[in-house]
Amino acid sequence: MTAVRRTVHARTVGVLVGCLVLCAGFARPALAHAGSLSGALRSAQAPFWLVLVTGGGVVAASFLFATLVTDHETIREVNDRRLALPVGGLRSLVPVVRGVGVGGLLVVLVVGLLGPRDPLLNLAVLTVWVGWWAGYTMSTYLVADSWPLLNPWRTLSSLLERLRGSVLGGASGTRTLPASVGAWPSVAGLLALVWLEVVSPVGERPTTLVAVVAGYTVVTLAGTALYGGAWFDRVDPIARVFRLYGLMAPLRRAGFDVPPAARASPQPRHDGGVAVGEQEGAGGRDTVEASTEPTPSTGRREDGATDATLSLPGTALVRYPGAMGRDDVAFVVALLWVTTYDGLVSTPAWNGVVRALSVVVPPLLTHLVTAVVGFGLFLSVYRVSTRFVSQTAETYVTTRFVAGWFAPALVPIAAGYHVAHFLGYFLSLAPALGTLLSAPLAAPVSVPLLSLPGWFGSLQLGFVVAGHLLAVWVAHARAFELFSGRLQPIRSQYPFVVVMVVYTMTSLWIVAQPFTAPVT
Repeated sequence: MTAVRRTVHARTVGVLVGCLVLCAGFARPALAHAGSLSGALRSAQAPFWLVLVTGGGVVAASFLFATLVTDHETIREVNDRRLALPVGGLRSLVPVVRGVGVGGLLVVLVVGLLGPRDPLLNLAVLTVWVGWWAGYTMSTYLVADSWPLLNPWRTLSSLLERLRGSVLGGASGTRTLPASVGAWPSVAGLLALVWLEVVSPVGERPTTLVAVVAGYTVVTLAGTALYGGAWFDRVDPIARVFRLYGLMAPLRRAGFDVPPAARASPQPRHDGGVAVGEQEGAGGRDTVEASTEPTPSTGRREDGATDATLSLPGTALVRYPGAMGRDDVAFVVALLWVTTYDGLVSTPAWNGVVRALSVVVPPLLTHLVTAVVGFGLFLSVYRVSTRFVSQTAETYVTTRFVAGWFAPALVPIAAGYHVAHFLGYFLSLAPALGTLLSAPLAAPVSVPLLSLPGWFGSLQLGFVVAGHLLAVWVAHARAFELFSGRLQPIRSQYPFVVVMVVYTMTSLWIVAQPFTAPVT
């Protein structure tokens, strides 16, 4: 019976996640995705030799510089530095923030249906792509992850749960999401959402955007009604993206350096650099039971008021407990891949390939295959690089453990590429968003756009490199937590540095290409 129930639960989750993919099946082809609003976007034009030098050279040099810091206690001291910030008085703003989230969702649905058809003049389109996916997402890794409070679907699901509890007399009625499902539904959901962004006119037609947002709302509320908060922890791709990005942010809530999924799941352990425990658990983890208590921190005052802690960016990634499971590793790699995929499909070279293949293969199918195969390629390259660690570091730590241990170091790379891809987009269209906020349903003749200076393109290259530099430090610090001595941790990084240099040059090349609407 247990196996049957697990199968039923897995199928239920699959059906809910699959509903997101079906939205793309009914979407009509468009000439652009989110970039359809980005006529003012400037590409980071740069000669190839500059891309080669800044990408490969700087990342390689940063690794050499990091090798000068080889004292275990010094590295821990750097990552343990934090400043407590009293924020207990801000608790009264929590209902306001939640109200803003729900209000924003309602604005998108209403204005998307009743507002102007021109995407540049429609507040719903600008709110989703400019205000939320570009601007707000950057705040989650540059400042703090406020999504658990702002998330309108979490707020609505809590209200529905209270309503159901009052009707059923306190009975929750939620099911337990099987451990065997792991976080794999969120991996499929993330790939599906990005593919949908590319192939559908979701960034061009307000009504299509409303259909997607409404469908996502229905699926999410149904999922939380069935599985409760586990849906946001293991299934909802948006919540998991922001949670990962939040680990990179300098501002965090005191006592919550450990992400919820990690606190609630069994965690790996190691002893003297050798992996301990080979029992496969949820998502393919090497597991031992972990404490469900949050990691203690210095961010709670003696009077009991809640504090926040300010630390160096990426500190929570360095302090991530144990090794990620296979499913979490796959999600991190998927996040890195989709940021690359979103830029790749907008390059002239890739559009030429899609046009050439369109004679025999529909562009929609080409983009789907690319999304899936590209993710598989990224995941394979990462796994292969971890296999070489046992050789370069001369260690008996299992490959699976190494892959999970260093996966947090990939998050800054994804964040660096995101800010490079979307900061100019956000700055260019922010004035238009601000103008439409004053009259959501009006149809102005035109809206102001910010013209960026020519040197801004160089900053985009710098953001990509900065993400890789932080990734080098996170990997370096975690290597010294896992391995003993001074040479073994450094040698363990050789395979990752080679892959990182190649990926840096590739991502810089993508950023430097002129924007071209994806062929669909």
